[in-house]
Amino acid sequence: MTATSFNPIQLQQNAITSTNQPLALKQGQVFHGTIKQLYPDQMAEIQVGNQKFIAKLEVPLKAGDAHFFQVTGTNPQTELKIVTGPMAQAATPSQQINQLLESMNLPKSAEMQQLLGHFMKAQLPISKEQMLQAEMWLKALPEGISKVDALQTIQKMIELKMPMTNDVFQALMSGQKTSGMTTIMDNFAQLLAKDTALSESLRQNLMQQIQAIAKPFEVETGSVVLARVLQSLTNSAATMSEKMQALSILKESGILPQQATLQNWSNMNEAKAFQPMQQAGQVIQTILATRPENASQLVEQLKSWTGSQNLLTNEQKQQINQLVDRFNQLPVTKQTLEVFAKQMQDQLLKAFTQNTADRLFTQDAHALSVKDHLLSLFRQEANSPSQNEAFMRNLVKNSIDSSQPFIQQVVTQADALVQNSMDSKAMEHALKTVLKNLGISYEATLGNKSADLHMIAHQLKPQLHTLLQETNITPQMKEAAEMLMTRMNGMQLSSGENGHQHQLIMQVPLEFFGKKMDATLQWNGRMKDNGKIDANYARVLFYLQMASMQETVIDMQVQNRVVTVTVFNENSEIQSLAEPLKAALKIGLAEKNYQLSGVFIKQFDKGQTEKISPVVEQQEEQSGVDIRV
Repeated sequence: MTATSFNPIQLQQNAITSTNQPLALKQGQVFHGTIKQLYPDQMAEIQVGNQKFIAKLEVPLKAGDAHFFQVTGTNPQTELKIVTGPMAQAATPSQQINQLLESMNLPKSAEMQQLLGHFMKAQLPISKEQMLQAEMWLKALPEGISKVDALQTIQKMIELKMPMTNDVFQALMSGQKTSGMTTIMDNFAQLLAKDTALSESLRQNLMQQIQAIAKPFEVETGSVVLARVLQSLTNSAATMSEKMQALSILKESGILPQQATLQNWSNMNEAKAFQPMQQAGQVIQTILATRPENASQLVEQLKSWTGSQNLLTNEQKQQINQLVDRFNQLPVTKQTLEVFAKQMQDQLLKAFTQNTADRLFTQDAHALSVKDHLLSLFRQEANSPSQNEAFMRNLVKNSIDSSQPFIQQVVTQADALVQNSMDSKAMEHALKTVLKNLGISYEATLGNKSADLHMIAHQLKPQLHTLLQETNITPQMKEAAEMLMTRMNGMQLSSGENGHQHQLIMQVPLEFFGKKMDATLQWNGRMKDNGKIDANYARVLFYLQMASMQETVIDMQVQNRVVTVTVFNENSEIQSLAEPLKAALKIGLAEKNYQLSGVFIKQFDKGQTEKISPVVEQQEEQSGVDIRV
């Protein structure tokens, strides 16, 4: 099996022939139907697939005959013209198609015959203009694209009433692929690195986004580096050389101002009143801005913030509360508030640097991470999480380029620590990071009033829009950008809904510590009457192209919160790798109130295509190893 493309789980059923959806006809469309009953005034009951409707015929006909009809009017009633004479019941589909081609003066090419055969079998109306356009696409398919896939794409465009444009066709075809996204990204990045015609700001913004997508854990590596260099600055046992190297790398990365010294780098010189107490730095600013007569209110605020802060351990919370209690016993003056602020800052700085490694992929109730709190403790400027991420990426880049032995050691240790921290949270974080930076659905996000417009503007897709508007863009760069844009548009077009059924397609280029892979996620589920996703039923397919395991498809089906997982891979040795993971999977699902029914390890059926049956159907058994829990 070669999973170069897939058919959507949803929308495989012909929407036109569905018994619960009326047949919608447009003027000029041609379809194959049978006259079931005749009525006065040349009215007749016509059957198309499983559906019947009443229409007026141009000339009297005989019940039971099959014809190709063309719609000549829809208002106030459907009017049909006979395109071909009565079809003999013994006539083959090929003979019927040839009769239609002659009647409509259409080219008798192999592509046109294949096209009409497909739509005749699907019982789907199609106009002459759509036939001619579709024939052109079938004749010009690039290498590696099958006509079967192209026909499915054309069918979807007509079913969903999409514009019959080349952009939509190419986007849908691209969106159905399960590999190649990484290659497209790499090609675009290489051209971008060499381009000298683009404005430097646009080029740098694009390069930063590609870097963020290629290295989804770089921010976490930067967080560890930040914690380690801050520990050296606050550690009395650290050497003067280490302290100077730490100070230098923070200044070089723009985290500390150039005038910062070993004596003043952490000083909070400015008290800011009316700050929302979210970031640790705002806690310190609130203390400094508090009037002595409001000290009791401050104590309550501090204990409330500390108690709800999940990035601190219980022991650290206890230590902070003890510090607050000691302050509460003192006579409150401006001087005692300043001393208390400094003590609290040192305590929080110590706690968050200690917790960085254990809480790399954790956020608090305000969606802040450890790095956000750390940076807020010695930066007077209030930065958004996205700006802090940029600081971390810059810190990693400068640390890697640094010739200082202590900094080299720190970044090597940080990278190793992040690799050893890989778990389900890390993978979830990687997927979210890549999808956020791709900006696939940024158009929809723009309608959200609470959206961070600054962050949206720096996503890859809106920047590609900007790039394609440039007048001095080279043909090679334009082609590479359009290929990337087409792939992202294809994901949106391949996703959709049909009544309560919803489908989502996501293609994610992933790179983990030098290992690149293409991952495609295909989710199919249904919506409840209240508009929320029904978590009791779903079908999730993962198409993975990995360096070691090669092509892998994971099929997860959820029926009434009972989960069945099937892994398709040609390597028979993965059975031994899967066995130890079974218990962890069962426990993890149970924590979310799901029951694991079984894990099936199977090889691809040689005759099987990548088309997966609809979610409502039962999966066919194939030869392989079953692991039942």
